[in-house]
Amino acid sequence: MEHNHNGTVKVVWHGGDRFDIHARHHIIRVDQLRDFGGGDTGPDSVELFVGSLAACAAHRAERYLHRCQLPAGVTVTVHYDLGLRPARVSRIELVVEAPGVPAGLRDSLVSAVEHSAVYNSLLLPPEITFRLHTAEAAAP
Repeated sequence: MEHNHNGTVKVVWHGGDRFDIHARHHIIRVDQLRDFGGGDTGPDSVELFVGSLAACAAHRAERYLHRCQLPAGVTVTVHYDLGLRPARVSRIELVVEAPGVPAGLRDSLVSAVEHSAVYNSLLLPPEITFRLHTAEAAAP
């Protein structure tokens, strides 16, 4: 099924290192850890990044289980390393726990997980552009 979904997400500063991500009618607080000067009132942006990958993988795995009429209850754990110069996530390991999946279906479950939108966006990075709006730019 081909689906084209365009969206907008807005991030608003709330003092210090706190930001709220507005996605449709949801708000997600993002903050830095106390060790890095934040208030630790929410996950940091890297945790959201790898968490998004894990959530997308879990969603695809759960849909697969449902389609195959297998027991539900997937858990995905992400282990990751941070690299420097440039700052980035340098390694990601996804561990999918799906009890009750027969040996003959494990490869197809992995294939289903590997077709998630976030996973594919890492393999085939999207075009990213930046635009800067300032108060001066808004003046007539």
